[in-house]
Amino acid sequence: MDNNKPAKHDITEVVAQESAANPTENGVVMVINHGKVHPPLSVLWTTALYCAEFICASVLSSMYHNTEDVVWMGLTITFMLVPSVLTQLTLTFVHRDLGRDRPLVLFMHLLQMGPIIRCIEALVVYCQAGKNEEPYVTISRKIKLKHGRGFGPAFECEIGHSERKLAIHRNAFKRTAVIQAFLGSTPQLTLQLYATIQEKYVLHTRLALMIISMISIVYGALVCSVLAIQIKYDDYKVRMKPAAYLCMILWRGLEIATRITTLVLFSTTLSAWVVLVGLTNLFIFFFQPWVEFWVRKASLPENIENNFSKLSTTVVLCMVTFLYACINIFCWSAVQLDLADHDLVEKQPRWRRLAIYYTLRFMENVTLVILWYYFKSDFYEYICTPLLVVQLIICYGLAVIFMLIFHQFCHPCRRLFHYNVEDCLRCSCCWKEKQSEAPEINAGGPQEHASPDLINHLTDRETDIVDDIIETA
Repeated sequence: MDNNKPAKHDITEVVAQESAANPTENGVVMVINHGKVHPPLSVLWTTALYCAEFICASVLSSMYHNTEDVVWMGLTITFMLVPSVLTQLTLTFVHRDLGRDRPLVLFMHLLQMGPIIRCIEALVVYCQAGKNEEPYVTISRKIKLKHGRGFGPAFECEIGHSERKLAIHRNAFKRTAVIQAFLGSTPQLTLQLYATIQEKYVLHTRLALMIISMISIVYGALVCSVLAIQIKYDDYKVRMKPAAYLCMILWRGLEIATRITTLVLFSTTLSAWVVLVGLTNLFIFFFQPWVEFWVRKASLPENIENNFSKLSTTVVLCMVTFLYACINIFCWSAVQLDLADHDLVEKQPRWRRLAIYYTLRFMENVTLVILWYYFKSDFYEYICTPLLVVQLIICYGLAVIFMLIFHQFCHPCRRLFHYNVEDCLRCSCCWKEKQSEAPEINAGGPQEHASPDLINHLTDRETDIVDDIIETA
């Protein structure tokens, strides 16, 4: 046996080194990717969350039935079944099973167990991957960057059948994670927290359901944030550091927990008004992409799906905008819709929207908390309500701070920004200093002073490119 023969999992690296010495004429290095396939951890995690939330909601509904709490039972079942049905439809649509002869899979979807059978399929594909050499089905080209500078030419990697199937499973479960989080877990958490306050005691099953729902919502928000990064920097192979994930979890967790707590507290005192607040938010975020679409006088995107009529395309776009609106009611969606684009996503998100969203959301939360404080019932007399108000305001402020920290220090593509948080703060301070110096200079005699061009100053400062750029599960 030849001891110098490379192992199977080293073939990719060896070929890459050999190809790097002889790049093609276009400056592209071909990498024959026969390396190991990454396990479908995101598929397992999403399936575990789905099963845990479904089981807890079922047990809690049974307890409500035993105590004859018909309203709580009905709402709990609704928030359990509606996202579950949408999850089954999404998985069936992505895998195109309606036109295939797969009765067992369709039967499992009818039993609301589609994610389980899909997870088993993904595990089977992963276990069988690499046993036989597969012909590639597509080629992926990425730019690898290291320490802020280009690391050689672009790499083209051959994608085999197993890796492609796992990619389809991952993409499908990312969509179901977002649907489950914001169409199921968010209203479920809001309902159970409201029921806890109204009944003045905590059930262990209800507490477990609230914890699982909170984890599901934060995970769905993380999926949205990572998806936004992938869409904008699609040409780069990026890698997210653990510190970035930690910062995102703190940012999203504080933002969502504060928002839900604020809405629930407000609903305990002004129940009719919270419906108005929710519907106003829903209508604003639902119609915002459509208004932009009509202002641009754009046309509906074609080929969203084969054999789709204009009516079917419009229905799909309405469902997408409804999900988009539900996300923005509770947290920043990160992904901006462009209904005229084939991918339905705006490739160049505007930072001004981020600033406007968090400014208005902060003002709304403060207003709702203050109104709750002045109209609260006697139930809260044993709670230090001023401290609770301050804590909610501070927690949302901390969420904004962690968001700024993420974009300044932890964002995997922060060195691709034309300007960042530090630039904005520095220019803001410089502007205030020059404004304070202006009266002293004018006192000595009339002189003309041109206002600083902040936009050009920020745009001129091009930073180096990312240290590490991402690769998500």
